[in-house]
Amino acid sequence: MAAGAVSPLPLTSARAFPARADQIGEARKFLAQVLDGFPAADDAILCASELVTNSVSHSNSRRPGGVFTVRAGMRPGGRVRVEVEDQGGAWTQQVCTDGQHGRGLLIVGRLARDWGIGGSQAGWVVWCEFGRPGRPPPSRVAAGAGEPSSVDSVPGYGR
Repeated sequence: MAAGAVSPLPLTSARAFPARADQIGEARKFLAQVLDGFPAADDAILCASELVTNSVSHSNSRRPGGVFTVRAGMRPGGRVRVEVEDQGGAWTQQVCTDGQHGRGLLIVGRLARDWGIGGSQAGWVVWCEFGRPGRPPPSRVAAGAGEPSSVDSVPGYGR
């Protein structure tokens, strides 16, 4: 690549973790190193922590020997994308009456510029993107395109 040329692919860091509760903090530390200096790092780390907690608590990753993977990278326009991939499982609606649980994806939806879910019962990837503070979101071409996902649109929300 010529000097000064911009790489066509964003720089991405990834790390797999054992799917145990004691690894949630390790995933936050990993992201803190990767996102050091990014203005929205705190929001990205909080959202990733929610996604990792879902993987450890609700996915097939929680089984003995299970893992989850955290990826983060810069995207065009100064955005950061964070992904958490687990080993899948059914999305089930959980009824929570203690008022302490069931709000992780709501937090992600409020803090992230955009977010979504891909994959299947064989493995889910939940991602979220963050822009630099003070920058408005890109204009939406189609109705709802790029809007933060509603928990009502997630099949069986409430992993």
